[in-house]
Amino acid sequence: MCGIMKRSVKDKVTVVGAGNVGATLAMRIVESGLADVALIDICKTIAEGKALDIADTCGMTGSRATIVGTDDWSRAEGSSVVAITAGFPRKPGMSREDLVAKNAAIVRDVVAGIMPRSREAVIIVVTNPLDAMTYYARRLGGFDRRKVVGMAGLLDESRFKALVARELGGGADDVDAVMMGSHGDTMVPIFSRARAGGRRLCDALPRGKIDGITGTARSRGAQIVGLLGSGSASYAPSLATYRMIEMILRDRHATATASAYLDGEYGLSDICIGVPVVLGRGGIEKIIELDLAPEESAALAKSADVIRQTIQLLPS
Repeated sequence: MCGIMKRSVKDKVTVVGAGNVGATLAMRIVESGLADVALIDICKTIAEGKALDIADTCGMTGSRATIVGTDDWSRAEGSSVVAITAGFPRKPGMSREDLVAKNAAIVRDVVAGIMPRSREAVIIVVTNPLDAMTYYARRLGGFDRRKVVGMAGLLDESRFKALVARELGGGADDVDAVMMGSHGDTMVPIFSRARAGGRRLCDALPRGKIDGITGTARSRGAQIVGLLGSGSASYAPSLATYRMIEMILRDRHATATASAYLDGEYGLSDICIGVPVVLGRGGIEKIIELDLAPEESAALAKSADVIRQTIQLLPS
């Protein structure tokens, strides 16, 4: 008689949005066996089809994780983490106000869908404009600030490190970098803490070259959109989000740069902005306040001003 296979997966992650980022994130979670997944999308058949395709990998990976694709919010019940990846990309001719309004409506629907079912879940926001949407999700749900976090810094830092490594001819793992501020044109590289091969980055490369790399990192998302013609980056954003989920579910107490709600840290309040945080099972365990150089503090304040302008566009 066949024995009963024991399951070893204890957590559930709800991924909202079955587009490229959401589906790739769901695939990473299931293939690794990190958690069971509910892939929720307004288009039920797309979610179902992608979930079936991902489930078919388990026969090769040996993962015991399960996945369901659906448009039914009840399948989010009992989630440890909810990742919000759904959203409209900014298209030619679309104003920033239009993008904010459209994606705010999506975030509002997501919060309404998950609140009765996964109130204690950690919410990871990937929808753009990321810092404003992270702020909006927290405000709508009245969540503890530890429970809502935006994915940004890991992605921005990875892009920056890869570009530095390419310039120096080494590996990205030889580069240390911190990218704070908004997930966008005003992201703030913390040059005072940047290292390459154990040396200060400013000693390894001229400042003009570093500024050029920073500009490329800031515009990388737009560059990818332009090359693809339709769609946007998905592999790197999904991996950054997966890493954050893994830190949370495995209770790593690990440091990552992410969009967090500040209440006096760095002299900023009532805003979500990219800063170093410690992630664990409860979400944001600690916000790390770095000793910034004066020009870095000024750049962070300027980035915060830009985020506040977007927050003002949010519906009530």
